[in-house]
Amino acid sequence: MVRIGGLASGMDIDQMVKDLMKAERMPLDKLKQKKQVLEWQRDDYRTMNTLLLDFRSELTQMKLTTKYRARAAASTNEDRVTATASSAAGASSYQISKVDVLASSERLLSGTGKIELDPSKDLYSQAQSTPDMWRTGTVETKSFTADGSKATFSLEVPTANLGDFSSWSVKVNGKGYKVITDQSKWEALASDDSTHVFVDSATGNVQFKQNIAKDSSVRVDYIAKEKTDTVTLAHDSQSVQLSRGSISAVTSFSLKKDDGTSQNYVVNNGQVFKEEDTGFADAVATFDKVTGKITFIDGKMDLPPKANAGEEQTKYTIEVTYKQNYTTFSLDTATSKGNMHENFIVQGNESLTQLGDRVNSSNVGINLFYDKQSGQMTLNRAETGKFNDAGPDITVEGLLMKDIFKFDATAKLTGGKNAVFTINGLTTERNSNTFEMNGVTFTLKQTFAEEVSVSVNNDSTKVFDNIKEFVNKYNELIDKIQKKTSEERYRKYTPLTDDQRETLSDKQQEKWEEMAKSGLLRRDPLLGSVLTNMRMNFSQPVTNDKVSGAFNQLAKIGITTTANYLEGGKLEINEAKLRKAIEEDPESVENLFRGDGATDSQKGIVQRLYDTVSKTMNQLKEKAGNSFSTQQQFAIGRTLKGLDSRINSFEKRLVQVEDRYWRQFTAMEKAIQRSNQQSMYLMNQFGGQ
Repeated sequence: MVRIGGLASGMDIDQMVKDLMKAERMPLDKLKQKKQVLEWQRDDYRTMNTLLLDFRSELTQMKLTTKYRARAAASTNEDRVTATASSAAGASSYQISKVDVLASSERLLSGTGKIELDPSKDLYSQAQSTPDMWRTGTVETKSFTADGSKATFSLEVPTANLGDFSSWSVKVNGKGYKVITDQSKWEALASDDSTHVFVDSATGNVQFKQNIAKDSSVRVDYIAKEKTDTVTLAHDSQSVQLSRGSISAVTSFSLKKDDGTSQNYVVNNGQVFKEEDTGFADAVATFDKVTGKITFIDGKMDLPPKANAGEEQTKYTIEVTYKQNYTTFSLDTATSKGNMHENFIVQGNESLTQLGDRVNSSNVGINLFYDKQSGQMTLNRAETGKFNDAGPDITVEGLLMKDIFKFDATAKLTGGKNAVFTINGLTTERNSNTFEMNGVTFTLKQTFAEEVSVSVNNDSTKVFDNIKEFVNKYNELIDKIQKKTSEERYRKYTPLTDDQRETLSDKQQEKWEEMAKSGLLRRDPLLGSVLTNMRMNFSQPVTNDKVSGAFNQLAKIGITTTANYLEGGKLEINEAKLRKAIEEDPESVENLFRGDGATDSQKGIVQRLYDTVSKTMNQLKEKAGNSFSTQQQFAIGRTLKGLDSRINSFEKRLVQVEDRYWRQFTAMEKAIQRSNQQSMYLMNQFGGQ
């Protein structure tokens, strides 16, 4: 529709329509203001519900026995014995008359001969013994996540490239399995064996006796006969890094170009030559066997030409097939969790520091330590105690361990020992110097023959602190609800309309909205009832068999409401009276709070409060929902949905009203224009005569 804005009449039609629409829009503004008030009220209810949720979490904690059964353990000589008591410990006393032996861990000290090693350098260049200590191949890894349906896993690697099967390392969730390659020995094992794994040299498959549990992590470190690395070269490439180090032999080395041609190379004495350079006179690159890095000599290596602007860069590929040096050893330990085994495959470029980190973080529970100054090494079991009565707790196999690290027949074994002591007249022993008895954790710190007493009593201070903290959190809840329900309501401050916002600064708008939001929950019946009900929960006596009449109300243990009624029923504590009640009858105090029963009068205060708070939270949710609720699921939401529908209808109607006004004014403009034209015509006619 063409709108004519006062060209003929000279009136500001646009402003006149705006003024008329302001009057028409007033009912719509009131609907939007009502909607805004409801949204603010909904948000306030949800905030109150969150406060109640936090308090209910505290009530859940106050249902636990640990809040009321705190125990304190005291030793008559803490230089010899210390103790801590859990809530499960009963009030009692213990007499440790002597400690004959303290628990110690097993240790294996390297034997005859000084170990000369640089911990930061590769082991292959430093550790040579018998010719067969280091073998050639490449160390590879495959990992699987078990689905719970199978006991056999395929590496999906060509069997022809697999070897040294007995040296493989197989672990499930970090626990090492002993590898068996003999079919008959495998079949002789029990069907429920969980310490061995069969590696089939014909297929390369790894087989367990039983299905591996779902989501378990299976890791296989295996030996391949050789490895091929393919690396892409750019025009400015300066070096190539192979994925393995300690290279023992390069079986093929070729450069492949995009035009289909290729160039073969050979490695000789740490340098790379073209295959046809039989005299090894013109090296094109250097080759670091320790690190596996190939560095190009400037201008000697064929590199792809640099691309011109707008052209695609040509790329060449280098393909290197090689073998590396590796060796293996195994560690077996007896631990509190049973016998542990792990096979370690050591790459030649691995340092002693790196190897030590792997050993120390493994499940065998051993710390490997090397002292360069003394030239000695130790294997220390992490756990104290003796777990293998038939022999040592640490067993070592492998030439690296025996020939280089000197854990051979001359190594010195210091066996682990159990702690041996006499407690309450009973001589006993433990694997650790720290142990638990009847909820009390003892720590033996030295041997002695004079009696040390440990007494376990109620820790009334801890229980007092727990109750005090609970009362404080209750008071915080009461304070926030009380403030919200007593806020002043400023009815003159309604939500701002769009037109009103245009006339106010940001600061003025913020202040206005603060006043408009105030008091939306003033004297709210839901929140008022929860305050009333909680006060009743606290004031009514608890009548059950586990609470004595002397302590069956909060007031009787020193917790009363404040004299100021304006505070909404906050609690205050008579500390001396509460401490006395906890010391005199801790069971009654506990059941006053957390006791259970069939009726409200039998239930403890915490149980009553939990029920009251949960009921109010459900009512608030029915009224205001939560962030996951749809509008149809709560009362305010349904009202908002109805308002949205009315607002949409009203906005459509306003569009029609505005169009009608414009049609009317446009018709008036056209009529005035025609009248002006007729008048002009008549004047021209009269003027012509």
